Amino acid sequence: MVDPTENTAAVAAVQTMKEQAIDSNHPYYLHPSDAPGLTLVVSPFNGKGYGGWRRSMLIALSAKNKTGFIDGSLPEPAADSSSLKSWTRCNHMVLSWLLNSLSKDIGESVLYSENAKLLWDDLESRYGQANGAKLFQLQKDLNTLVQGNMSVTSYFNKLKCIWDELDAMNTFSSCVCDCKCGGKTKTNKAQDDERLLQFLMGLNESYLGVRRNILMTTPLPSIGHAYSLVV
Repeated sequence: MVDPTENTAAVAAVQTMKEQAIDSNHPYYLHPSDAPGLTLVVSPFNGKGYGGWRRSMLIALSAKNKTGFIDGSLPEPAADSSSLKSWTRCNHMVLSWLLNSLSKDIGESVLYSENAKLLWDDLESRYGQANGAKLFQLQKDLNTLVQGNMSVTSYFNKLKCIWDELDAMNTFSSCVCDCKCGGKTKTNKAQDDERLLQFLMGLNESYLGVRRNILMTTPLPSIGHAYSLVV
C-alpha cells in the first residue's frame, strides 16, 4: 500500500512549486532564451546617436516586459520580501543587457551601477539632455539637405531621421491636454505642413510638375501621401 503521508507530501510539494512559479506576463518572468550575454540592439551605443539607441532599447525592453526596471516603476523590494530574489535576478539580467548594448569605454564607466535604473539615469543625464550645439547641427542639416544625387527614397529617409531626432529632443511644443478648441489639431497640422514644404523644397527640378500639383491641393496632403505621389 502507498503511505498516505507520502501522497500528502507530494501534493504539498507540487502546490509549493505552483505558488513559486512566476506567470509569463509578470515583469519578474524570464524566458528560457533570456541570457546575460544577449544583445538587444544591432549597434552598441558609442556616444553618438543616443536618441535612436534609446528608442531601440525601450522597444526591446518593452517587448520583454522589463521597462519597469529602468523607469522606476519596479523598485527594489524590501529586504524581507519574498520577491527580492526574483527582482534581483531580473535586475541583473537587465543590467547585463544594457552593458552589452554599450561600447567598451561607456560600458566600463557604468559597470558598477547598483541597479538598472541608476545605469539608465546615468546615461540619460550624460547623453539624453537636449543641448544647443546638437539642436543647431540638426537644424543646419535640415535646412541644407537637398535631394541632389540621392534617390527620392534616400532623400526622404534622411529627412525622416532628422525629424525623428528633433521629436526625440522635444524641440517642438505639443499640447497634451484634452482640449476641445481644435488648437492641438491645428498645431499638428501646421507642423506637418512645414515638413511637407521642407520635403518639396529639397526635391530636384525634375519633380517640378508633381510638386506644383501637390501645392495646389487644398488642404495640403500628409507627408506620407505626398511622398507616395512623388515616388
